[in-house]
Amino acid sequence: MDFLLTEEHLMAQKMVRDFAQKEVYPTIKEWDRKQQMNPDVLPRMGELGILGISIPTRYGGQGYDYVTLGLACEELERVDTTLRVVMSVHMGLNSLALLQWGTEAQKQKFLAPQARGEKYAGFGLTEPEVGSDVVNMRSTAKRHGDTYVLNGEKMWISLATKAHHFLVVAKTDPAAGHKGMTAFIVTNDMKGVTTGDLHGKLGVRAGSTGWIAMQDVEVPLENRLGEEGEGFYVAMSCLDNGRYTVAAGATGLIRACLEDSLKYSMSRKTFGKEIARHQLIQQKIGFMQQWYDAARLLYLKAGFMKNRGMRNTRETGMAKWYATDHSVQAALEAIQIHGAYGFSDEYDVERYLRNGKGAVIYEGTSEIHQLMQAEYALGFRQDRPLRCEMPAYDPSWQEG
Repeated sequence: MDFLLTEEHLMAQKMVRDFAQKEVYPTIKEWDRKQQMNPDVLPRMGELGILGISIPTRYGGQGYDYVTLGLACEELERVDTTLRVVMSVHMGLNSLALLQWGTEAQKQKFLAPQARGEKYAGFGLTEPEVGSDVVNMRSTAKRHGDTYVLNGEKMWISLATKAHHFLVVAKTDPAAGHKGMTAFIVTNDMKGVTTGDLHGKLGVRAGSTGWIAMQDVEVPLENRLGEEGEGFYVAMSCLDNGRYTVAAGATGLIRACLEDSLKYSMSRKTFGKEIARHQLIQQKIGFMQQWYDAARLLYLKAGFMKNRGMRNTRETGMAKWYATDHSVQAALEAIQIHGAYGFSDEYDVERYLRNGKGAVIYEGTSEIHQLMQAEYALGFRQDRPLRCEMPAYDPSWQEG
């Protein structure tokens, strides 16, 4: 297994890092305080090709591999989690699902403009009373000829008021459990679709989070993603990709805590010397370095497997669980190192803690991931082959 980054990886990583550090970081604190999303962020990410970074060029993307996607997410969340959330929903939960499950017509109609950054994409799975218990969702889709009529509400939806396209899962056969769910492409201009923003969040305040309501929304058969009854499998494959971006992003958050702590501990003095000279401070920094190195290896391993078309549900889940849990712990340690200053928004570490706390909840809580890993270890859980497996990376993705 080769974890050496290629020149191509490094070039893409630098491009994303320069964007995040030079164009977003100077004003992120201001937008976080306003609890608003900078209106320039999405257009600029589209212009730079970040929104289609791992989509083949024939569908409007940049054609980079999945490792590059992970590196991009690490660099984005190094500056602020809101940037990585964009990639999780637009790329991980939507665009890559279209690449995996979509027909050629769907790819041309929906994926291509998303990859070019002309349209933004969201994902609708969670509901007001349904989070981890996906099978008990209440949204329904009833077929009438070549049309499905959707009703229901989705909650905690990133980019709810920004996205043009949503990948939505609803029940076509409520009595069939997980085999009675179907996935659809719903657009924000369909009659009966309304969206709104949520406010007062603990973290990710410079991002867009909201809800989607569907009242007698008529969705054409051609917008069904996969076959009827495959919605659960579509959704779980979406989560494999989304969790990969979350894991890589949380690794960037650990790095942010580490780098900020290194800088502060070398400049702050107590008892006549830099606090970096005190052993208990060194202990905290040592742990953060360990957490970063381990988290990075875990997401690179998942990226390595994705590049080869290998099923990586367990590995991606482990990476997400480890990186998100330790990003929260790293933020707590960084605040402790910063002392009273860490308790204020004069420094960034308090924002890191607020942002990090969300990722141990969404896309599978830490508790769910812990149970999943135990079931894999015990042999109680096995991944079943899908009708449409995620495509392995192919260098031809970069050909016009």
